[in-house]
Amino acid sequence: MIVITGAAGKTGRALTWALAERGVRVRALVRRPEQVAVAVAAGASEAVVGDVTEPADLAEALAGCEAIYHIAPNVHPDEPAIGRAVIAAAGRAGVDRFVFHSVLRPQLRAMPHHEAKARVEEALFESGLAVTVLQPGPYQQNILDARDAIVRIGDYVVPYRVDAPFAAVDLRDVAQAAAVVLCESGHENAVYELAGPEALTPRLMAAHLAAVLDRPVTARRIDPREWCENARAGGLSGYALDTLTAMFAFYDRHGLTGNPRTLAMLLGRAPTRFEDFARRVFAPDDAQYAPGFQHQVLPSERDSLGSN
Repeated sequence: MIVITGAAGKTGRALTWALAERGVRVRALVRRPEQVAVAVAAGASEAVVGDVTEPADLAEALAGCEAIYHIAPNVHPDEPAIGRAVIAAAGRAGVDRFVFHSVLRPQLRAMPHHEAKARVEEALFESGLAVTVLQPGPYQQNILDARDAIVRIGDYVVPYRVDAPFAAVDLRDVAQAAAVVLCESGHENAVYELAGPEALTPRLMAAHLAAVLDRPVTARRIDPREWCENARAGGLSGYALDTLTAMFAFYDRHGLTGNPRTLAMLLGRAPTRFEDFARRVFAPDDAQYAPGFQHQVLPSERDSLGSN
């Protein structure tokens, strides 16, 4: 049995699906009762409703499990403390393997949520547990937040320059790589960078989408302050707004790039290119994409799909 924290999110669901494809039993730790059905639909064998800050909830989730995959709450101000609590609980429960879902370039202090993951990595390296750290780049799936405007009016807006390069990675590839690490031996004490196969800019992504949709798609930069006002109206916390504003400023200056060779090694194949992801998700009826995990739309991708 493998425990996944944050199992109802898009990463947790993708990993649950990848493990279920291998016949692995997954116990999902979710925050709210209504998320149980979400986790089970993704393939979880069972689900526990609990709080990752509560030792009793963690003890219940970890009882009798061989491994844990820890996904922290997204952009959380207490991520280092949460990480230390989960690490301590895993140690008390005698869990054999701890795999941490970190981020590409956690040492970048200009982005507070990246540095928070570096503090969790530090605690893991001091824990004495058998540890593996995965450091994925930005997901190709992040573009699905803009899917409606892209499909309706060909407008792809980002709060940073449209020629900033990113090592965008397919979440499906990340999930499959994580499943390899969890199910196969020899990955203990490793830190793996999971980057996409090309340096993608928003402008290049828009060109790929235009080819798939057979209509113009234009990438354009909006002022980060405009993005923040919209996000604040949507209920995003002050900490999250400040953190994401810092991230956008870094992206505007540098982008976020990485190297795909480690991901290719784990997958045993080349990582998914963005143009192939775009065909899979924005044109899901394309005949070249046969059924099967390799080419299926992920549950989190399907949630975003509407009629074109």
